[in-house]
Amino acid sequence: MSSSIIRLSDQKILPAVLRQDLGTFVAKVFSTVSPGDEYLGNWHIDAIVHALPQIHQDEVKRLIVNQPPRSLKSICASVAFVAWSIGHDPAKRFACVSYSNELAASFARQFRAVITSDWYRALFPSVRLAKDSETECVTTKGGGRFAVPVGGSFTGRGADVIIIDDPMKASDAQSEKARRTLSDWYATTLLSRLDDKQSGAIVLVMQRLHEDDLAGKLLRDGGWCHLNLPAIAEDDEEILIGPNTVHQRRKGEILHPAREPSELLDEIRRGMGSLNFSAQYQQRPIPIEGNLVKRDWIKWYENAPNRGIGAMVVQSWDIASTTGDTRDYSVCTTWLKLNRNYYLLSTWRGRLEFPQLLHKLVDLARYHQPSHILIEQVGAGLHLIQELRANPVSGVPLPIGIKPQGDKLVRMEAQCARFEAGQIYLPREASWLSEFLHEILAFPNGRHDDQVDSVSQFLNWVEASYRWQPMIGAAPKIFIGGREWSSGDS
Repeated sequence: MSSSIIRLSDQKILPAVLRQDLGTFVAKVFSTVSPGDEYLGNWHIDAIVHALPQIHQDEVKRLIVNQPPRSLKSICASVAFVAWSIGHDPAKRFACVSYSNELAASFARQFRAVITSDWYRALFPSVRLAKDSETECVTTKGGGRFAVPVGGSFTGRGADVIIIDDPMKASDAQSEKARRTLSDWYATTLLSRLDDKQSGAIVLVMQRLHEDDLAGKLLRDGGWCHLNLPAIAEDDEEILIGPNTVHQRRKGEILHPAREPSELLDEIRRGMGSLNFSAQYQQRPIPIEGNLVKRDWIKWYENAPNRGIGAMVVQSWDIASTTGDTRDYSVCTTWLKLNRNYYLLSTWRGRLEFPQLLHKLVDLARYHQPSHILIEQVGAGLHLIQELRANPVSGVPLPIGIKPQGDKLVRMEAQCARFEAGQIYLPREASWLSEFLHEILAFPNGRHDDQVDSVSQFLNWVEASYRWQPMIGAAPKIFIGGREWSSGDS
């Protein structure tokens, strides 16, 4: 049941709903720990409260929830879920972990405020406390909740469920030593605190901070259910919010527009920078060093050079194998070439059917006014070339068809020297920057490589003009009007 359905003032049915529906229980907890603040329900809370009861019901043993700061993750997981679960089973024991004593104690105080409230005692009369301290509440049935900071002692204590909530400060995330210390403590101390290693459960809720943060490490190890909730959807996806109920989230959709609309997210991005925003709000930390392309090789510009003498604007298109494909993207990167330096002005990335894709190409060409348009001459890209050559469009250069040589990795490897030589410039701030950086630095281990293909296509083409002579190797074959093009052609 959605947490937005039941009014908390409906006294006739409220107790039964609070006992059965964690979503409604979360809303009631919020009114207890944040009196006077307005509770704004949302589908992402429904997704969290659908996942957490599976821990209580022993259906899931390992759960990771990644979501932006201040989106109710701690109240849901560390406070409401623990209180609700103990209400149903006063013998269940919880260990709740956070990065500091202060944070752990804060969540403990909120939990205590809930279970000592009149409404909770009336709702779950079998929950009575035998011990109540700043960091620990123990029921008369032997269950309860105790709080511990990362690195703290568990001596003599065990738990049925461990809740790890914000195990690392954002300011510590770039420290390899701090990340390794946390991972080691998790492996050597925390895991051993489960009373039953087979039936015990662990929940990790956190904003992503680094590729090698605890969530990243555990996800790579495998065996975890993962609820990923970026502030802005990066793909179309279906997210379970209840039994046989999904939320259809579309690319670009804001997680909770009533709290953080797109204008506010843009302001947050500008304030904290694209790279931090990508990690903490998009749950997609960008590789710090990079794989094939290293971060240190990239140069940055505040303002792109003017399009003066010797400058040339080129658009490079990588078309999805099938337009409208639900897996692959079509990509256009727009470049300014000045001498042997290449400035990335803009990227576009999307999934469109052929007619809409053609319109998008025309719109981008008219906006950026390139002198050349490169299109990979395979699949749907070939059809696009044929259409534009058969029916030229005013203000749009006739496309140059590119026949790629070698696989994606070979083509990009051939152009790594351009990055290493400091010839590639990216803007310091752009709405598309974090997405582009993540893909280029993660390649060849990332989820997508469409932007990488567009980049390598441009660089192979433009660099060929400096070395055009009979040779063996990776220079692409370029075709215009059915014949091969050379640098001497007009």
